[in-house]
Amino acid sequence: MPEVEQHLRLPKILYIETTNRCNLRCKGCILYRGSWEPDRDMSLADFIRITDQLPDLQQAYLHGIGEPLLNRELPDIIRHLKSRSVYALFNSNGILLNAQRQHELVSAGLDELRISLDAASTGGYQKIRGSDRFEQIVANLKSLRLLQKQRHVTYPKLSLWFLGTRDNISELPGLIALAAEIGIGEVYLQRLVFFQDDEGYGVARATKTLQDSTDGSSNLIKESQEMAAKLGVRLNASGQTSPVESLQGKTETGRPWRMCYRPLTLMYVTANGNVLPCCISPFATADYASILLGNAFENSLEEIWSGAAYVRFRTAHQTARPPQCCRGCGVQWSL
Repeated sequence: MPEVEQHLRLPKILYIETTNRCNLRCKGCILYRGSWEPDRDMSLADFIRITDQLPDLQQAYLHGIGEPLLNRELPDIIRHLKSRSVYALFNSNGILLNAQRQHELVSAGLDELRISLDAASTGGYQKIRGSDRFEQIVANLKSLRLLQKQRHVTYPKLSLWFLGTRDNISELPGLIALAAEIGIGEVYLQRLVFFQDDEGYGVARATKTLQDSTDGSSNLIKESQEMAAKLGVRLNASGQTSPVESLQGKTETGRPWRMCYRPLTLMYVTANGNVLPCCISPFATADYASILLGNAFENSLEEIWSGAAYVRFRTAHQTARPPQCCRGCGVQWSL
């Protein structure tokens, strides 16, 4: 289990919002309830100012809350990272992934692109994401795969991401079939995160989770795993655990948060410069002030990383009563 250290080296992993604006209002996203912060894009200058403070940076996740493709400077941001040999990736809903954006991302050298889809049909997508752009996204992905073949490149690595709820879990087998049809080798099933002491929003509620094995979801997921194996698609979960175990969200000790290394190994910076413990935290507590650990436009990352707020968070994280945002997080989410 993680141990709190007094003088931690600056992290090698950074989550940084290139924008917190979005072109969707998905029912499982905090934006469905309302943004925590004012709308803002991260400029290239601000991005360089922040990342240059991390000399050992190895991975940069260019997402958080918002749709990264809305930031017009995104290709230049990726190029800057690649000039430092940093692995660059982000999650996207894929709506803006048109031919121009495809060429820009491939030319910039993006390493990995994760498409959050949550459905395998037009109707299912409309239900969970409130949009009729499902077919457009599928067409964009097929076009990107063709571009990769034409340019003889395997990057960006592509995967589909599925937020599992009682409202959409029946679409999971169809998503695996769709991935195989497009030529995408990985599908990730994500566990629903919601406010533990709040009525929630959209589908981010306790009543929409798949934690109760009596609802039949475990059998459906196992069937989906068998289907994935036959089609040559990997069905994964976030972290080093199986999809079923991840959804259950339980451990023998009953303290899944103690298996998380994120407070010790990474930093999350919002488009407004606020530093949070991880990208899950804004979705897991209604007390946003409790997860603010500093601001990268006001203090250096070193000052924030070693500051009192971060130390208090790390210390509380290893107790029986961790910060509120950690209590509803997944088992082995970030191992």
